Amino acid sequence: MDLDRALAFSRYAERALTAAPSLRGELEATLDSPFDWAGGTAALDACAAGADARTLAASLRALRRRVFLHTLARDLTRRADLAEVVATISTLAERTLDAASRFHARALAGIHGTPVGHETGTPQQLIVIGMGKLGGRELNVSSDIDLVFAYPEDGETDGPKPISNREFFDRLGQRLVAAMSRVDADGYVFRVDVRLRPHGESGPLTVSFAALEQYLVTQGRAWERYAWLKARPLTGQRHDELAALITPFVYRKYLDYDAYDGLRDIHRQIREQERRKDYATDIKLGAGGIREIEFVVQALQIVRGGRDPALRSPGTLPALTRLAQRGLVAPHAAGVLREGYVFLRELEHRLQYRDDRQTQRVPVETSERALLGETMAFGDVGVFDDRLRQHRHLIAQQFNALFDAPDDGSVASTGDRRYAGLWENPQDSGETLAELAAAGFDEPAALVATLSQVRKSRRYLQLPALSRERFDRLVPRLLDVAARNGSAGVSPNAVARRLLGLLEAVSGRSAYLALLIEHPPLLPRLAELMGASAWAADYLTRRPLLLDELLDARVLLAEPDWQGWRSELDHLLAVHGSDAEAAMDALRHFQHAQTFRLLAQDLAGQMTVERLADHLSALADTLLGATLTRCWVQLQGRAAPPPCFAIIGYGKLGGKELGYASDLDLVFLYESAEDADDEGQELYARLAQRINTWLTSATGAGRLYETDLRLRPDGAAGLFVSSVAAFERYQMTQAWTWEHQALTRARFVAGDPQIGDRFEKTRETVLRLARDPARLATDVLEMRARMSAGHANRTQLFDLKHDTGGMVDIEFAVQFLVLAHSHAHPELTRNVGNIALLHLAADAKLVPLALAQEAAGAYREYRRLQHRIRLTGAPHARVEPAPQTGRRDSVRALWNAVFGMPRERPHAIG
Repeated sequence: MDLDRALAFSRYAERALTAAPSLRGELEATLDSPFDWAGGTAALDACAAGADARTLAASLRALRRRVFLHTLARDLTRRADLAEVVATISTLAERTLDAASRFHARALAGIHGTPVGHETGTPQQLIVIGMGKLGGRELNVSSDIDLVFAYPEDGETDGPKPISNREFFDRLGQRLVAAMSRVDADGYVFRVDVRLRPHGESGPLTVSFAALEQYLVTQGRAWERYAWLKARPLTGQRHDELAALITPFVYRKYLDYDAYDGLRDIHRQIREQERRKDYATDIKLGAGGIREIEFVVQALQIVRGGRDPALRSPGTLPALTRLAQRGLVAPHAAGVLREGYVFLRELEHRLQYRDDRQTQRVPVETSERALLGETMAFGDVGVFDDRLRQHRHLIAQQFNALFDAPDDGSVASTGDRRYAGLWENPQDSGETLAELAAAGFDEPAALVATLSQVRKSRRYLQLPALSRERFDRLVPRLLDVAARNGSAGVSPNAVARRLLGLLEAVSGRSAYLALLIEHPPLLPRLAELMGASAWAADYLTRRPLLLDELLDARVLLAEPDWQGWRSELDHLLAVHGSDAEAAMDALRHFQHAQTFRLLAQDLAGQMTVERLADHLSALADTLLGATLTRCWVQLQGRAAPPPCFAIIGYGKLGGKELGYASDLDLVFLYESAEDADDEGQELYARLAQRINTWLTSATGAGRLYETDLRLRPDGAAGLFVSSVAAFERYQMTQAWTWEHQALTRARFVAGDPQIGDRFEKTRETVLRLARDPARLATDVLEMRARMSAGHANRTQLFDLKHDTGGMVDIEFAVQFLVLAHSHAHPELTRNVGNIALLHLAADAKLVPLALAQEAAGAYREYRRLQHRIRLTGAPHARVEPAPQTGRRDSVRALWNAVFGMPRERPHAIG
């Protein structure tokens, strides 16, 4: 559409250009560029600084007319997208409000003096808070603006005619509303709505911070959380203090499933309103309209924004994008809502361009709809009507799906009423026991006793009424899913007991109970996971925030993405700025979430033990790198160059064999211009200590990892950090054989890559030293004897790790092979794991191929069994010895081949 046709479409434009013909030339000259605010607001700024009220009013209205026409022309000629249009109109509101506020504040201060706060004795300013679309910077072209007026402190003005701060700001607010909304010969600037203030129309026009906080805490309603979500201060100062009052009202600290009841009520009201016939043509308030998209987005923000600050964007499309990035809105749904929003907002603007009237109703006249269609590039009105109908239908589907009611509050919705009576009155009558046995419960009397105990417990009896009601609704369902999910080697009694333990653990936070009610598929998923592993059940019970991870099976079971982990963690930490405590919690929550996803995939049989260990090790690498970066910034500031510092992983971390509960064996290295005692060593020692504190401190989210730092040079008696040069000297001249054994499973994990390269070269050099085989064997055997003595097994079971013929024997044999033969076979220095090293040793003819294969197979099976046992929560990985006889014989044969002596009993080696 060309400019002439665009202007002809708007009756308002025709009137405006008739009144001011010069605007046509200005439009033609500036059409290809967004509105020039620097030149466009010069006259306005001059008026705000010294003109009279009438001149200011004329300047405000003249600017509004120019911006409206320029925006209309660029939009209808397809030079401006929706983002530019809404940003331009929002900027107009911000600029005009600021100018009018400064002008009238100065005029009032000339009479009454400057408002001064009682608490701080400092000058006070009015804070104009943009709500709704102004808050989100998404105003439509003929929009009202929703405003709330606040000021920091009560007090009094300091002029010759003093009045209270409240009276001063009330007068200023009244003048500001009039300056924007009064209609005169030049029109108006914006219609103003101030009904969103505390107490609405019956409340004072302006409110102090203290009064606002009191209102939000004691009287704020669910719909007001929805309104204040978009609040954005436009003028004044002390915005951080204001945000500190508003944020806890809108967003709870954790996932806020308690909000569902209030949001569902709003959802119901919207539906009822839409049923009115006169809303059928309304693209904002009718079914499938703009309001439904905004509500879907804001409902998810309210529920999840407390946990994830990145979701707190006041703009609809930016918030939708972040929700989709987090996997909280499915890609198809996000596309439907995004495309529908853009279409309806552009249509809304065209409806308003026609007469500069705030309307969202599509005209019934075919000729008018044909004109609308033309402005949106539809050549046929029927095609336009169909596209509009399609968008509204798809949007309505998403809106309706948001609160598909999980139940009606009755147990009937679970498909089985039989457990309701049992929970209400847990008695072990013969009939009850028989019914439970028929349902699959192997110990019905024990189950009844457990239910009775829970029902009489102090924790249950002291629950608030709403929480107890939810608890009562969940227990019968819990029993039903336990009966249906207890067939995979775990009794329904065990599943029910674990689920009840979780329910009791989370009952103190009603939001978790609401989550389980709102999402019926969650309980069966919980039953399956907790039935599969006692360790998993305990892990989840101690970290109930992870319940949220179960909501989307696609995300839960998605292949881990290490680079994605790093990006997501960087984003999460960036949100918390310099708040160390929040960052430490974010690290822990991230680790818990990713570990839980790996656990779910592990229990689903999606990965081997080796692959799981790779992922857990990569997760630790990611967390260590992020922790190092944050601690350095905390010590030196964001402008500091990266530290010449590296973290070296030993043991299971170094060998990429981490388990779910493994601790981290760490060594810290640094590079400095000076060796030994210098400022660099002191700085990096502080960095290392801070990293260790961040890893091991118990916050509200728990510990990140337990660490062991005793593998550093000179062990616990040594320095906390070592320079690279000192580390090299120690390894070459002072290290014990067992320290070189440990070095076989060491690697660079985080920090300065150049130091990492130097470490790897040092490691290879040390491992390739020529050694006396007899002396080496003596040292290795002595260390093995010490380990055996420290892990005595007094049972008849076989300890997979520590007993003769077990995992440690294989590991020591491999370490001996590496240290004894790497000088001739440098490929043995590769940190590729024991199984791969056994095959490399066989390739080098150091052990027979068949024996290497048998020992590798034994090691792989031992790890698998050890992992499976740990998932049961058992303290030791011990099994019946008979089935392992063949594998133990293979390991003994390996031991004999490597050391030239039989491996029968632990005491046989010393």
